[in-house]
Amino acid sequence: MSELRVRKRKRLRDKEVKALSEEISIRVGAPVFVVGDTVDQAESSDMDLIFVDGEVDAFIIQGRAFLTVRGLLRYQAMKSFVTVDMGAVRFVINGADIMGPGIVEADQGIQPGDMVWIRDEKNRKPLAVGQALITGAEMTAKKPGKAIKSVLFVGDKVWKLDED
Repeated sequence: MSELRVRKRKRLRDKEVKALSEEISIRVGAPVFVVGDTVDQAESSDMDLIFVDGEVDAFIIQGRAFLTVRGLLRYQAMKSFVTVDMGAVRFVINGADIMGPGIVEADQGIQPGDMVWIRDEKNRKPLAVGQALITGAEMTAKKPGKAIKSVLFVGDKVWKLDED
């Protein structure tokens, strides 16, 4: 696994912080960083990273902002979740895409293309972030095949960036 390269880091203005915070808050159903926090945006190879008080709490991919796994741990998201059974956890934390039969619960508002976060059914802690390929209702129907394309997960390059 190669190291994540971060470049062109710049401080966001209050107006930009407010807009970004509102966009993410609507998606996750919880308040996130606010005007007054130190918020920087930087480019990496796959996505733009959002640093809040020095930690990578969010990212922007394909023009849409969402929280990283650490950001989800910090801000307690209530929406856009998908719950997987404990048998799927070891695959999810290694970056595997999420398959329909492993899903036990999903936010019914999820639409294809939405960013979602994946949690386990026992601890309900964030394990990964991905992009929905089907609706939340289809996910709970346990259809065979891929339901979510994994984007970030515990222990990936973005996670390790905060460990340095």
